[in-house]
Amino acid sequence: MRRPEVGGRRLSRDRRGRGPGPSSCNHGGAAGAGRARAGHLGSRLLGVAAGLRGPRDRRSKLKMAQEVSCIGDCEDTMITEKYLAESKEPASHVQLACSMLYCAFPLDGNQLCLWSIRDPSHQLLILQGHLQSITAMAFGNKENPPLICSASQDYLMIWNLDECREKSLKEESQRPSRKMLDQGEEAEAALPILMLAGCYLPRLLDAGCGVLPSESSTCLWIASSTGLFIFHLASLELEHALHFKDFRCLSIQVAGSCAVTSQAADHKAFCLLTSMFGKRIAILEISLDTLVRSQQGPVPEKALSVLASSCVLPTSPLYLGVVKGKSTKPAGHKQSAVQSAVGDQPLVFHTKVRSSGYALPPRVTMFSPKTNIKKDGKRSSKCKINCKREEYPLETSVPSKPSKQVAVCQEPTAVSCVQYSGDGRWLACGLANSLSLVFEASLTGTPAALSGHDGAVSTLCWSHDQRWLLSAAQDQTLRLWSVHRKEPLLLLGRGGLCKPVPSAQFYYMDAFILLSSGQELQLLRYHVDPVRDEIKRYKPRSRYECVFRLSTRGATEVTSLSAVNDFYSHVVLTAGRNRTLQVFDLNTGCSAAVIAEAHSRPVHQICQNKGSSFTTQQFQAYNLFLTTAVGEGVRLWDLRTLRCERSFEGHPNRGYPCRIAFSPCGRFVACGAEDRHAYVYNLGCSTFSHRLAGHTDTVSEVAFNPAAPQLKCRGQDRLKNGVMCGHPEC
Repeated sequence: MRRPEVGGRRLSRDRRGRGPGPSSCNHGGAAGAGRARAGHLGSRLLGVAAGLRGPRDRRSKLKMAQEVSCIGDCEDTMITEKYLAESKEPASHVQLACSMLYCAFPLDGNQLCLWSIRDPSHQLLILQGHLQSITAMAFGNKENPPLICSASQDYLMIWNLDECREKSLKEESQRPSRKMLDQGEEAEAALPILMLAGCYLPRLLDAGCGVLPSESSTCLWIASSTGLFIFHLASLELEHALHFKDFRCLSIQVAGSCAVTSQAADHKAFCLLTSMFGKRIAILEISLDTLVRSQQGPVPEKALSVLASSCVLPTSPLYLGVVKGKSTKPAGHKQSAVQSAVGDQPLVFHTKVRSSGYALPPRVTMFSPKTNIKKDGKRSSKCKINCKREEYPLETSVPSKPSKQVAVCQEPTAVSCVQYSGDGRWLACGLANSLSLVFEASLTGTPAALSGHDGAVSTLCWSHDQRWLLSAAQDQTLRLWSVHRKEPLLLLGRGGLCKPVPSAQFYYMDAFILLSSGQELQLLRYHVDPVRDEIKRYKPRSRYECVFRLSTRGATEVTSLSAVNDFYSHVVLTAGRNRTLQVFDLNTGCSAAVIAEAHSRPVHQICQNKGSSFTTQQFQAYNLFLTTAVGEGVRLWDLRTLRCERSFEGHPNRGYPCRIAFSPCGRFVACGAEDRHAYVYNLGCSTFSHRLAGHTDTVSEVAFNPAAPQLKCRGQDRLKNGVMCGHPEC
């Protein structure tokens, strides 16, 4: 049996690829000290090569590294072609290998060539021992010792690279271990994919601004014959595409084999290519930082943030809400001045006045009620509102089991929407039979029924102070309610709205009502007078006026909107029928950014991470928001980059608009599904962590309690209260 040989050959690296020249072995002048040391090492390796004496016996040529600029004239170089080799035999359809230390490829068919990544000027190492052409190779999982396995139709060899290099310097040959391969086994790929490898994709945001776990940077290299693709494992989206034809200076335009390795420390990747129709072998260096910058999504001109970073402009429509808040103090001062003026006027009596009451019979008090009696075990409603609540527990796990369920109606009626109050005491439910029910958070007692709409209730929203409840229905009206009254305090849209209102909410700390009707956004300023006049009940005492209108891009119908009401924010998010997301800045009164093709179908809900008054989050976390569409999963977006950071697609949602919700702590995402389950995702993972059962029909609504670790799930049949592990009610 032939003895395998180990040799090292230094292949010439002429700048123009014209073959070896006299300057390739020169150790002085412009070559530098590093190249001189490489030349001495190369001469020593050439002395022990198998029968090779000088440059004339070399059988392949390597070119000097040439810079390849990206199409579009980028400032930084994206791809650098480090080396180009010519082999006697084609190496297409051969499994190549790259590690953190070496790039390995076959040379002249049965020789294994290794190129050092950390020290490109280091002498190439060529391993000889295979009798037939090498078909596959792979590196070991450990860096110490570095191992590589090469396979051909005759042998499977495992090489220790440290020993190979040491013994080659001592004029000794390395005898690898062998294993015969089965001759009849073959495998055929169903897709034209040459290689799959892990990829570290750097984030351009500051390290202190990240609110997502490290999984958000985990990607996958996918190599084909025409280019390289980066697939994001968290968002399940194609991040970047590098087509070889777009880089005209590359020597290989169609690849037959490929191998890629990523360097997490210096944000670089090395790609090893072999030509499909030729005999060339190229090593490319890819700058991941330049790649990410060149293919970023639409970045707005100024940085967007949900938290207001500037004062309200005098020309802004939000300025009306600020002026209203500042005018409360002078009103009390004027009132005291009027009272003092009235007190100085003369007193006039038009009837007879008795100076004393001696002529009247004596009065005796028979009964005097005691007003300072304390109720046993009961507190007034005012005391409940002002009482202190415990802080939201941040270390609780995901919801795991139901604690209580209740039927919302005696007849089969679908619940179209659910909404918690900000203090977590009340739960409002909108029904398809035009009713709105207000439950206690524990789902105990008789709910308060609010009737008045002529169509299915589509939206419910509580005010920030928990005094008012806003409802929108398919009858193109909005009604403002009080929990303690069954009659609406304010009626909006009777004849004023030509289209239904899919979304409506309180905005800017209850200063406005924000709604969408057709292709317009409307900002309403309102005044509520809760005093009831029994004589003039027909006369409305509350009023409203539209102070601002704004049309969406492309004059498309708005399907959903979202804005923060718990603190001052100028940002409003909208979704259109044309599958676009649009960001409005109401401080300037114009559109700030547009995300086209956010989903393949129209978005039916936008859900922001609004947090809770019972817990705190990082201020960057409020820039995250969710979108969902029928037939697709849930997508997580970052307002700072306008990019999809993650996708959640483990729940079936093919034909019914199931809704989503953020947990108050910002760690979980809940969504309904058509398989009669509610799904809970951890924000750091793309797969669901829990699946909550118990419903007999589609779960279309979910809501987190802002004050306690509870999750309400609404199906077509009933309401279900899911409690997180560790809560006292478990």
